Amino acid sequence: MKLAWTAGLTAAVSLIAVGAYAQGQNFANVQIKTTPLGHNLFMLEGQGGNITVACGQDGYIQVDGEFAPLHDKIKAAVDRVCGGKPIKYLINTHFHGDHTGGNAGFAKDGATIVAQENLKLRLEHGTTNANGQKTPPAEKIALPTKTYTNEGIQLMVDGQSAMVNHPKSAHTDTDSYVYFAAADVISTGDIVSTGNRYVTIDYKNGGSINGIISTVETYIRMGDDQTKYVPGHGELTNKAGLQRYHDQLVQIRDAVQNEVKSSKTEAQAVADKPLAQVGAELHTNQMQDDTMVRAVYQSLKGAKANKA
Repeated sequence: MKLAWTAGLTAAVSLIAVGAYAQGQNFANVQIKTTPLGHNLFMLEGQGGNITVACGQDGYIQVDGEFAPLHDKIKAAVDRVCGGKPIKYLINTHFHGDHTGGNAGFAKDGATIVAQENLKLRLEHGTTNANGQKTPPAEKIALPTKTYTNEGIQLMVDGQSAMVNHPKSAHTDTDSYVYFAAADVISTGDIVSTGNRYVTIDYKNGGSINGIISTVETYIRMGDDQTKYVPGHGELTNKAGLQRYHDQLVQIRDAVQNEVKSSKTEAQAVADKPLAQVGAELHTNQMQDDTMVRAVYQSLKGAKANKA
């Protein structure tokens, strides 16, 4: 099994509506890569957020569904590893379209869509991001039909169990993470993304840099050296990789926090290039560095989120 021993931070603070994001992409050429995780669990990678599948005797649990045009390819890949069992639950880790775009298709297959209650509200009402880009309300069939609040929820099929929990504010205020205890696998959602990228802080939809750091610390406490972490994007990682990811997040937060403590305006903070060292390590460009400074600055200054 290939593990990513280094963990990076996912790029792009601006979040794009499902239709706009999918527009112009050639889904016909997308191949679904499957990685076994043990105990009949699998990680699927296509185009969009990573998927986790737990195969049971009477059906399977799936975490996230990527984009709608990939439904048939994803289902075919799952059928190969789960033996054609029906989908019972589709868990959404957050509301962004590269994770929820497949909701309608899997609901038509019979899936019960499961999410934290804020996710249903944001899909139902539509959203606006920090750049003013709007995502229209989702169709009714794509909305979660089983929601939970802050105490979490347990889902079961014969031979598999998933614990679903919600951090108050992390990547968004709609986040869920999923723990499969028997396989010692944690699906993190976009709170963790491996690779040379910055983490997305959707502060207009309830996200925060401190919430992301706090949730990663929760993941670290939950795991041990054998735990496998399925990130929102990028390669599978482990506890050591997650610790490096955490430490880099703290470095980013502290660098911008120093600008805030020095009473710098957002423009002044950007001009000071506080993420030059991190950017060099991640091989990002100046625009990406500047965008990250702005997002962290707004988060630390308590930018008001749009109502769910």
